[in-house]
Amino acid sequence: MGGRREEILDAAVAIADEHGLDAVSMRAVADRVGVTPMALYRHVSDKAALLDGMVGRLLTAFLPPEAGGDRPWSERLGTLARACREVIQRHPWAAPLLFSRPALTPDAARVVDVVYTALIEAGVPDRDVPRLERLISTFVIGFAASEAGGRFTSGILDPRGRRGQLPDGDLPGHRRLAPWLDLPLDLTAEFEADLADLLRLIEAAARRED
Repeated sequence: MGGRREEILDAAVAIADEHGLDAVSMRAVADRVGVTPMALYRHVSDKAALLDGMVGRLLTAFLPPEAGGDRPWSERLGTLARACREVIQRHPWAAPLLFSRPALTPDAARVVDVVYTALIEAGVPDRDVPRLERLISTFVIGFAASEAGGRFTSGILDPRGRRGQLPDGDLPGHRRLAPWLDLPLDLTAEFEADLADLLRLIEAAARRED
């Protein structure tokens, strides 16, 4: 049972890689696996369950096992964040899916639990742990989605093109920051700097009085 379900989810991921998420359907997956659509229902009850299973499959298939273990909480969160970014770089369609599907499957819940336990170990008050987990996941998925979709680089790699897209009128912030805005982007360095800021925010939350 488990092996066939994994085969089905792998087929769905492959279809999304080749043709986009919209191409994933029960019929398309059944054709890829070589069974009738009705045969899929023994393993996934409907398309929503298929999408939820794809989320779990992505998280467990590509996130490294060292995201857990006995290392310091900050290292575990960093490993998890970098792995999530790598998943979306490999599968750009995954970002909207991860944003739209709750962590309902056992696989997805285990990944979220890695974040929960790291935050608890960091000393974050229990009441703030769910909120900070949502902040972390929103940052990581949002950064990777913006990177994969071209939002961070569109019009920036060519400074003249960027300036030509600005509206008329005085833009004091843009004028002051022009030397920095014209620099080429190093998105990996930026991701690491953002992640370091996020870890400092977690440490600050842990220091707050209950």
